[in-house]
Amino acid sequence: MQESASLNGSKSTKKGNYFVWLLKQLHGWPVQNYMLWFFAFGFQLAILIQNKITTLSIITFIGTLLGTLCVLAINATKAINGWLGLISAACFIYAGLEAKNYLSIFEQIAYILTLDLPVILAVRSWNDDTKNHLRKFGAKQWVVAIVGTLVVYAISGYLIGKFTNDPRPWIDAISFAISLTAGIMCFLRYNNQYFWWTASGIFQLILWGVTFAQGDATLAMAVNSLIYVVNDVLAFTVSPWFNMGRRREGLKEIKK
Repeated sequence: MQESASLNGSKSTKKGNYFVWLLKQLHGWPVQNYMLWFFAFGFQLAILIQNKITTLSIITFIGTLLGTLCVLAINATKAINGWLGLISAACFIYAGLEAKNYLSIFEQIAYILTLDLPVILAVRSWNDDTKNHLRKFGAKQWVVAIVGTLVVYAISGYLIGKFTNDPRPWIDAISFAISLTAGIMCFLRYNNQYFWWTASGIFQLILWGVTFAQGDATLAMAVNSLIYVVNDVLAFTVSPWFNMGRRREGLKEIKK
């Protein structure tokens, strides 16, 4: 009986330590990351309170804040991004369904499979494994990534336009194709993903801007895409994914 109580106590302690460790992943980021998140929080809060409060606006507000925190955590190579990404993906799936941007839903599912779950399953080792095993493209990888993006764009745009009532199939498709490729690059630890993430953010900004203009979504999703673009540009200078940021943290430079 005492052994059972001791075992349960040990398990509880381990769970407690796990959550404490996760929260510590929010420490030690470049100051620019924190500044961007607080800017995002203020901007999104202003949008929320200036418009009608609905289930969609609240879920979108939660998703955008956690989504911004997630991409900033990836930028800083912090493993808490897995849980942040999983929760924000659920919010964005709801927003995509309401807006009929169906490929944005598949985009979030792809993120869950290529980014969130692998990090969650290897959460204790992800930080060091990522920092110490980053790569960058050679000529072959550039060709494969570009061609792969174009093929996914063509196929997904055709299929979503033919079989659904998505009102913006080709804008939805280009955002999906670029984001899917970037997610795979992140999973494989290529820093070139940030060229794709930047392009993805731009096309998502266009997608959600058009969606908002057509009355199918809140402005928060478009603003969120703009903040993602800022994060991606920021990553080139302060993130351990690139040598400038690695030198700041005393890490070895990335080689091909």
